[in-house]
Amino acid sequence: MYYQLFGNSGLRVSPLCLGTMTFGKDWGWGSTAAESKDIFDTFLEAGGNFIDTADVYTEGSSETILGELIQAERDHIVLATKYTLSNTTHNPNKSGNHRKNLVQSVEASLKRLKTDYIDLLWVHAYDYLTPIEEMMRALDDLVRAGKILYTGISDAPAWVVARANTIAELRGWTPFIGNQLEYNLTERTPERELLPMSNALNIGVVAWSPLAAGILTGKYLQEKGKGSGGRMEGTTSYRLNEKNEAIARVVVDLAKELGTSPAQLSLTWLSHKGVIPIIGARTLDQLKDNLSSLELKLDASSIEKLDEVSAIPLGFPHDFVLRAGAQRMIYGDMVSKIKGNKNPNLKL
Repeated sequence: MYYQLFGNSGLRVSPLCLGTMTFGKDWGWGSTAAESKDIFDTFLEAGGNFIDTADVYTEGSSETILGELIQAERDHIVLATKYTLSNTTHNPNKSGNHRKNLVQSVEASLKRLKTDYIDLLWVHAYDYLTPIEEMMRALDDLVRAGKILYTGISDAPAWVVARANTIAELRGWTPFIGNQLEYNLTERTPERELLPMSNALNIGVVAWSPLAAGILTGKYLQEKGKGSGGRMEGTTSYRLNEKNEAIARVVVDLAKELGTSPAQLSLTWLSHKGVIPIIGARTLDQLKDNLSSLELKLDASSIEKLDEVSAIPLGFPHDFVLRAGAQRMIYGDMVSKIKGNKNPNLKL
């Protein structure tokens, strides 16, 4: 396995990130501590070093299980966890991006993880209430205290991330080096703003739900749209529609043609987009199948098929300024003679 620099940093991470929302059975599904150990050990044996969890996953069991597993490999592991979300309804300050929740959450995570520091702390979601300056200064304070080394943000509008990093740059605070978002063949809307922003600011991108909660494996085609139930059922039901079914069918058919699995095909497509998928395997077989995606090579024709069936309109202003007429007005018919174009949508 090779490693890559993550965002605008010197941090080296594996091209797949192990998601551990499946560690623990507190939500009525997932892996036991013993099963989690097998998954963890296999990921490390394959060369993986990037591991993602959150303070709220399986009511804290995910961090607790990881805390036991990482002891012998702590220096090798790039450990990422999150704050912001809450499992309680009676304390208004036990959620959100503000300083009080940040400090309390990080202290609790450090205890569960049995470590002195967190390599990468994600803001789990932008709360629209906390001033961006408060959030960035509070994160910077924890970096200066040595409790976290790097910061990232998840599930936030592009303008929030861009403004946050601009403020951090101007004030000498720690910027976000990572952007975690939902991105897969059924959810390509990040291509409108989030991915171009991340590329422009050199922010590493990590994709959660890379298999669209199982839709891209083709299992719902076999089960005729019926989910598996449980706490996470709602995260799948809204995705079950004709467009996504059509995408899944193309993935399944193309995977069969290439002699690979639909999961491997979907993960490799993401890698071609310059994104690190978070693989959240519940079983060892699922993990091994996901890891094999690193060996898969896709030709231009295969990528084109996947791009075509899953394409979305970019919307305004992208669709407007990329029209032929607008291009002529913007570039005066000289676009083909201008070198250095880095926009894949700008046709030369």
